This record gives sequence, C-alpha cells and structure tokens, in this order.
Amino acid sequence: MPVPLAPYPTPPAPFTPPTPNAGAQSQLVCSGCRNLLMYPAGATSVCCAVCSTVTAVPAPGTEMAQLVCGGCHTLLMYIRGATSVQCSCCHTVNLAMEANQVAHVNCGNCRMLLMYQYGARSVKCAVCSFVTSVGATPGADQKSSN
Repeated sequence: MPVPLAPYPTPPAPFTPPTPNAGAQSQLVCSGCRNLLMYPAGATSVCCAVCSTVTAVPAPGTEMAQLVCGGCHTLLMYIRGATSVQCSCCHTVNLAMEANQVAHVNCGNCRMLLMYQYGARSVKCAVCSFVTSVGATPGADQKSSN
C-alpha cells in the first residue's frame, strides 16, 4: 500500500521593506528614564513603557542634536540652536555648542592668538606648548602652569 506524502510547507513570503513614510517612526529620549523611545509619525506625545513618563514630541521639522552630559555622561537630546541643556539626571547645565562656535585667547606665554571651542577649560599653544586656562568669559587671558 502506498504511503501518502505530506505536502511541502508553504515558503514564507519574501521580505519587502516598508515604503518611505508608510508607518514611519521617529525616536526621542524619554524625559524620565532616558531610554530611547520609538513613536509613529504624527504623535504629539509618547508614554514610556518603562517609567510611564509622558514625553512631548518636538514639532515636525524640528532639528535635534545630541551631547554627552559633562556631569554624569548621559546622552542628552535637545533642539538644535539651544545655548544650554540641563541634564534631567544630575541637573548639570551643559553648554550646547555648534561646531563653528569658537572663541579666541592669547597664549599666556608667547601671546600667540589661539582659537578654541566654547566651553573648553584650557587650550594648548601649538607654538610653545604652553597651556593657557580659559576663564568663565571667553577671551580672558589667564595663565596656567604646564
């Protein structure tokens, strides 16, 4: 007597990537626990599944930037153009700098004009290797020992 054959399993449907903007998702950092949250396009706020904090979604077209907190090294997201960002974890106020924001100071040894990024605490002279401390006000000349 012949043995009946089992049918071949149906092959899985081929993967087709989603079309752009169809079910598009964006991401933001939870304002409570700092986890990365995904949300669908058009949402105005997102509720975190971990800590239940509701985080407002920035307006469409708002450019976001990131920086690492100088106090606790947490990744912070902020609206591009902000001048400072307060960390929600340790409350440190961080300077939010664009790549082209620079200041100038004269070397404390050879008086060479030096350029540095805002927020730097010191700058080393490329000519004489002297390290000049940068004060709270950009452009202030303050000496530092090597």
